[in-house]
Amino acid sequence: MPKTLNVAMIGSKFMGRAHSNAWMKAGKFFDLPAEPVMHTIAARNKKELEKFANRWGWQRATDDWHQAVENPEIDLVDIVTPNHVHAEEAILALESGRHVACEKPLANNLKNARAMADAAKRARKCKTFVWYNYRRCPAVALAHQLVKQGKLGRIYQIRGAYLQDWAGPDTPLMWRFQGDVAGSGALGDLCAHTIDAARFITGDEVKEVTGAALETVIKQRNVLDTSGGEISGRGAKTKSKKGRSTVDDIVLFIAKMKSGALATFEATRLSTGYKNENRLEIHGEKGAIRFAFERMNELDWYDATLPENVQGWSTINVTNGNADHPWAGAWWPVAHVLGYEHSFVNMAADITLAVNGKKPIVPLPDFNDAYQTQRVLEAVMQSAKNGGAVKMSEVK
Repeated sequence: MPKTLNVAMIGSKFMGRAHSNAWMKAGKFFDLPAEPVMHTIAARNKKELEKFANRWGWQRATDDWHQAVENPEIDLVDIVTPNHVHAEEAILALESGRHVACEKPLANNLKNARAMADAAKRARKCKTFVWYNYRRCPAVALAHQLVKQGKLGRIYQIRGAYLQDWAGPDTPLMWRFQGDVAGSGALGDLCAHTIDAARFITGDEVKEVTGAALETVIKQRNVLDTSGGEISGRGAKTKSKKGRSTVDDIVLFIAKMKSGALATFEATRLSTGYKNENRLEIHGEKGAIRFAFERMNELDWYDATLPENVQGWSTINVTNGNADHPWAGAWWPVAHVLGYEHSFVNMAADITLAVNGKKPIVPLPDFNDAYQTQRVLEAVMQSAKNGGAVKMSEVK
């Protein structure tokens, strides 16, 4: 019989769909040492859960996540719940001898993230993964490979921005706007991705956050009307109820890297006109790269080693399997482009490889890796609160 990887997933909703699709497709497009099996889905709403399980191909469903985690048939637990419960779920899974894949950011605060990283160290036979899925975009992985090959030389500057516009005044109060659940707003939801991508591509680490600003622009949001199920506010039939948003809508910060490079990062969910612009530019002595997720199949490349009369930005369509573009060989002919969901499928495939002792295409983030990004998030919050520089050596 072929080897299998029995997966249990905790949570559903948006990320539940993305992860379910990934586990369903990974074994169909990639030659893997084990077949991912969608064994059990666990979530709170039992009525919705049965429908979700049937639609996405989960064999079993339960509203008791402990039952899923502690089932000896499970090999890997995939966590797609809100940030404040990541620690409890992941630590129990590790103590139960399961591999764990967890959504980002690692946790809602540094204390819980540290507890997760420590639990991973204790569970030596268990592998951990964090779904920083933008590492699994072929363009981002190629940028990582180019830097590793020395194509950029010494890196001078990093410029990152993650821009969305979905969280305007009419967006209701949800867990992403609640600090005790999410930990932060645009900082952890969006900027964490860009910080991870910058660390991943350059192999460099933040040495110091020299200054930061966090701003809650929309301080009161409409609350879901539990009696009628409608959103109070525009188009509602009931009187508006307001709740307080306790996270940042916009974040800006400056950092010094260990290499000496300077970095600037920004993130917002209020950038009118941008839907999902995860943008990163890296400038070095020999060349530069730039990437923007709204054009996710392209990597812009500047080769400063060419004769000056032919230097200029070029655009690489990163979909050519014959050119060894990352993961491209498993998908479609060149320029038959990939989408958002493919980054998750690529990651599910690489997780399956890693669990079975095989090398993934490019490094996967584990709990310790993601803890380093969480430390940067904490440093940014401390800098914004205290109005000064924060050395990473002081954030543990």
